[in-house]
Amino acid sequence: MTQIVPCSQPQNHQNPFTDTDNICVKWCGKLKIFSSLSCAIAMWGLTAIPGMAADRLLLRFGPLEKKIEVEEIEKFVKTGEIPESLQFLSVLLTPQVQEILASRLNVDPEIVDSFLDDLLNTPDGKWLMEELQTALPGTNIDQLRAALYLTLQQANGISVTSFLRAYPQDTLTIDASAAVKIALQLNASNLQSQALEPVVKRELAIAPEEVAAFVPSFDPTQPTSERVRQRALILHDRQRNRRISVDLYYSKETSGPLVVLSHGFAADRRFLAYLARHLASHGFSTISIEHPGSSIETLARLTLDFNPTDVLPAEEFLDRPQDVSFVLNELERLGQKWSYLERKFNTKQAIVIGHSLGGYTALALAGGELDLPALREFCQHRTPLGRSPADWLQCSAAELPYSQVELRDRRVVGAMALNPLVGKLFGDTGLARIQTPIVIWSSSKDAVTPPLDHQLRPFNRLSGEKYFVTAIGATHMSITDPGNSNSAVAHSSVVQELMGQEAEPVRQLVRGLSLAWVSQWSDRAVIYHPFLSAAYVQSLSTPELEMRLTQKLPTTLNLWMQVVEKSNQPLVYQDKTEERRAFRFFEDGFAEMKRAFRSPNYCTAQLKRIFDRVLSNEA
Repeated sequence: MTQIVPCSQPQNHQNPFTDTDNICVKWCGKLKIFSSLSCAIAMWGLTAIPGMAADRLLLRFGPLEKKIEVEEIEKFVKTGEIPESLQFLSVLLTPQVQEILASRLNVDPEIVDSFLDDLLNTPDGKWLMEELQTALPGTNIDQLRAALYLTLQQANGISVTSFLRAYPQDTLTIDASAAVKIALQLNASNLQSQALEPVVKRELAIAPEEVAAFVPSFDPTQPTSERVRQRALILHDRQRNRRISVDLYYSKETSGPLVVLSHGFAADRRFLAYLARHLASHGFSTISIEHPGSSIETLARLTLDFNPTDVLPAEEFLDRPQDVSFVLNELERLGQKWSYLERKFNTKQAIVIGHSLGGYTALALAGGELDLPALREFCQHRTPLGRSPADWLQCSAAELPYSQVELRDRRVVGAMALNPLVGKLFGDTGLARIQTPIVIWSSSKDAVTPPLDHQLRPFNRLSGEKYFVTAIGATHMSITDPGNSNSAVAHSSVVQELMGQEAEPVRQLVRGLSLAWVSQWSDRAVIYHPFLSAAYVQSLSTPELEMRLTQKLPTTLNLWMQVVEKSNQPLVYQDKTEERRAFRFFEDGFAEMKRAFRSPNYCTAQLKRIFDRVLSNEA
């Protein structure tokens, strides 16, 4: 991956760019400065790096507080040694972090006024200032602007410590939750996904007349009049020492496959209760499993430690799929003694619907093969900094003592992965081994499992029958049962979530699409197949939430994904109404980026070289 580096940094002879590309002494591009500065500030909040004028920091994380001496932090920045008092941050305080903290961004003092005005008048700049006020309790916008102005005017550039010098206090209080929120929004994976949002919206859209032509004779989002019965079971897997709670949903008349619901990390079996009741009312018995190693109870174990295995045990990546297989086995065994149960729950044919970590669970049961060497390579220098929660949490699986792992259960005939956590878990080829039909669901504003790395790229690796569905404007938790809006599940994420009544169109699509999907393994397949279409999905769009479906990502979208990866920074995508010739969207994007630079104050040679190579199909 090509990265834009400080133009003043010496380059080795292996750099594909010429020396003339690195002559200027300013950073290459306003967007790069903004991203680096913002990430540095967010990282300061995460790692509690203080200003030189402060004697100590008070790091606040919910009800937890931790005092940190400035002297100890300075020692790490200068020597790389981690004092005993900072050992709880050892996973964060890596040599790479030390290098970042010691680096400086250079901006020509002569253009500070115009640069700062341009930056802070953008939507992103305004958002950053608002978030910083939350991260630094008691700070107002004027103080922040003044601090940025004074720091940018320094001849030796801006660093984390120089920025904090503008806040001379004996003790600085940092709201770690707010700082984490900034970091999550600004991590590379999320920024790249956000850059693709308008592209996905446009490239997956079908003509309005096609949508208007879709006139169904009934509404699959509505339940039937059948009474849904609900029962709870507690099953004991003595071999693995797991106590698994299960909710059973069924109606008087049942047929077709059994639906299994798998919740995400730090959720519970009631996360998709509305969907369970909906499917059961249509005659599809449903079981919702609570995974004991990654349920809502894990929130009680959260501390200021940053080792992923302390939060999510590595074995959970094996236990979760095995939980589903165990429950199917137990229901089958109980059905031999209780014929009523056997008639209601078809354990020989199951559809798994999972959210987030449950999405991983569904894909693993469908035949996805874990590629742990690829994961270990990605996680070699693991740290939450600059990564989404999913990018970080997946690294706990790197501790598994295996190479490839297959967790397939042949009773699983289909899977729907809602906002799945995928990343590097299956490597480049593990998902290609899946032979069962798959639905991948994505939410464009998902900062927990960003779409690019966790849904778009994984979708391309699937080789069989597949559907990609996206809710543009939705977030990671938008599909949750509305009863969870005020629960600990809803507030377990530090990023802002679209939930409650405003997310009802998302749940409506989940109900209709899931019913159509599950019905493909029943005698109602022909009746429901029209609802597995782009026309139906797009017909449920609202001005705030645009819905899309495709079975194959268009070439234009795949090309944009390559550009985002190569440039390693967000791109500007303009929605043009006029007819476009081939590659016009690249030209529009590049032209917009060029206007964001001020020649000769910023060097653009490297970015231009990257785009030239992409457009000429060079490696």
